[in-house]
Amino acid sequence: MTQPVNKELEPVFDKVKDLLEGLKYGSVTIVVQNGKVIQIEKNEKVRL
Repeated sequence: MTQPVNKELEPVFDKVKDLLEGLKYGSVTIVVQNGKVIQIEKNEKVRL
C-alpha cells in the first residue's frame, strides 16, 4: 500500500528520479536538515 506524496516532496522525488535515470555507476545522496531536504548530490563513476 502506498501513501500519498507530500506536495513539498514531489519536486525532490522528481529530481531524484531524473538523476537515477541516467546513472550507470555511482550514488545519489539526499541531505536532510531539520526534517527538510536541503541538497541532493550525484556522484557518478565512469568505468573505463
